[in-house]
Amino acid sequence: MDFLTAPAFWIALGQIIMIDILLGGDNAVVIALACRKLPPAQRTKGIIWGTAGAIVLRVILIFFAMTLLALPWLKFIGALLLVWIGVKLLAPDEDGHGDLATSDKLLAAIKTIIVADLVMSVDNVIAIAGAAQNAGEHQMLLVVLGLLISIPIIVWGSQLVIKLMARFPMIITAGGMLLGWIAGGMLVSDPVLANPDKWQWMLKLPQNDMIKYGASVAGALLVLVVGKYAASRQTKDAPAH
Repeated sequence: MDFLTAPAFWIALGQIIMIDILLGGDNAVVIALACRKLPPAQRTKGIIWGTAGAIVLRVILIFFAMTLLALPWLKFIGALLLVWIGVKLLAPDEDGHGDLATSDKLLAAIKTIIVADLVMSVDNVIAIAGAAQNAGEHQMLLVVLGLLISIPIIVWGSQLVIKLMARFPMIITAGGMLLGWIAGGMLVSDPVLANPDKWQWMLKLPQNDMIKYGASVAGALLVLVVGKYAASRQTKDAPAH
């Protein structure tokens, strides 16, 4: 139980919760839309069972993601994907969920929630796997704890979170930079860059705190600069009303 006193454990847990909340906004919208035609008596059941199914699938996905991140190049690719996700968080596309299937049947609504959550969870899964890997040991415990804490916030507190983000845009900026931070640390620890015995044609980086934190800072700043630039271009190109 010594890990409970380790700062790295609590930092990683905080990162996972923040990722879940920031990237879970769409999931909260999906839950609301999928269940909106259910009778009031069944709506709560639809939300609870749909969310439970989505959680189980996500834990399984994250387990495989953390296993796969040990393979060469996957951390590299995952890091690039995280930077892109962070930029999209700062400069989101204007798209809606109007084409989401809704149903007045409980099982159909639950299926819709699970399938939609599965499709939208790729970004979430890679970000959480990266944050958990940076903490070292007890990775699955971190993932499960993070989900257990953040899912109720997403399901029942989504409106509050959305209002806070609207009132304090820095929350979204910090979230995007967090994804960039995780991406930087993930990229430099890819086996292709970290293993001196293999892939010797690739540049090898020393695996020390200076390299890791330097890459993390660079990743966070990259997301901030590119995200703000993309957002300013969107504002500039938006048609005047």
